[in-house]
Amino acid sequence: MLIRGQEVMLPTSMVGNYPNPRWWDANYARFFTGDQHPPDSLEREALEDVISALAHDQEAAGLDIISDGRVQGDNYADQAVYYYYKRMGYDLRGGYLGFPIYSRLHAATLTQEVKRRGAIMVEQTKALKKATNKPVKVQYTGIQVFAQATNDLYYKSSRDRAMDIAKAINEDILEVDSLGVDFIQLDEFTWPYGFEDWAIEAFDRAVEGVKNAKIICHICWGNWGGTPAYMPDNTAQAGEIFDLTQRKGPTPGDSTFVIPTAYQAKMDVLNLETGGRRRDLSGLGTVLTQHPLPKHLQFWAGVIDVKSTITETAEEVADRIRQILQYVPADQLGLTTDCGLILLQRYIAIDKLHALAAGTQIVRSELARTPVTA
Repeated sequence: MLIRGQEVMLPTSMVGNYPNPRWWDANYARFFTGDQHPPDSLEREALEDVISALAHDQEAAGLDIISDGRVQGDNYADQAVYYYYKRMGYDLRGGYLGFPIYSRLHAATLTQEVKRRGAIMVEQTKALKKATNKPVKVQYTGIQVFAQATNDLYYKSSRDRAMDIAKAINEDILEVDSLGVDFIQLDEFTWPYGFEDWAIEAFDRAVEGVKNAKIICHICWGNWGGTPAYMPDNTAQAGEIFDLTQRKGPTPGDSTFVIPTAYQAKMDVLNLETGGRRRDLSGLGTVLTQHPLPKHLQFWAGVIDVKSTITETAEEVADRIRQILQYVPADQLGLTTDCGLILLQRYIAIDKLHALAAGTQIVRSELARTPVTA
């Protein structure tokens, strides 16, 4: 992949939330607003220090692309969602979410028009660029996620709600893009459970006008409490109390639920959970045989299990990469964690990042030794 004018074979990066230093979570993560408080504020110094710490972990592991780590969320991960709500004018009250993977969080309430009410990821971006000279990636929660996770007392349709959310996020994305970041990522982690009829349109609206950064869409099957979503099969009736042990029909759980629909969105990179405990690559082989990856699209595969405290060996990671190379050309492949490392202890997360880089290097060396055939 061409990054900053240089070809990088099998680029590596981590996804999403990362375990924060505990001093940050003890105070700042709960109260950080997204703004810079002049002059010479304690908050600014703390933000730069925490971003620097996370960047150091990634650089020391040998990752090619350094991520912001979503420090605006604490190590319980909930604040990462509520943070966005507050910046868009939601009230932080409402019933619990109906999402199976996030049912411990509550849906914030809308009683007014969604607007960007101040910077969202701008100050984190500035701190990240100051912390490293490597290519950087800034991450946002996806538009469908926000639109679905809303107790809406204002809009008459979910489409209107989603498009205004997309507009608000777009304003922030364009400001972040103007700072010269290399990648901007949106996490659409509810796409595997169904695309709203406006899902692709809203995603495209959120990234409209981006000139510098490459757009990544990350898709996974959930990482709340270390479990994927629990869903009925397609025989379940509306309102039915469904016995999950009796599932017979297809259920969300592999790549066929997002490919090829995700190809329609305006993105440069499709980042999909493929590793973890699923030894069939989440159905990736079958779906890519039926719907080959478009030539314009990069595919970044998650090869680190973020739901396990056991760190993969470099050879285990390399073996997962070799499996994916059966279906994705090396010049279109990148490697990441399956999802965010937020629910792990930081020392385990560090080990997993090292395993990701080391396993990737094994395969890079193998590819370099492979003779080119006409």
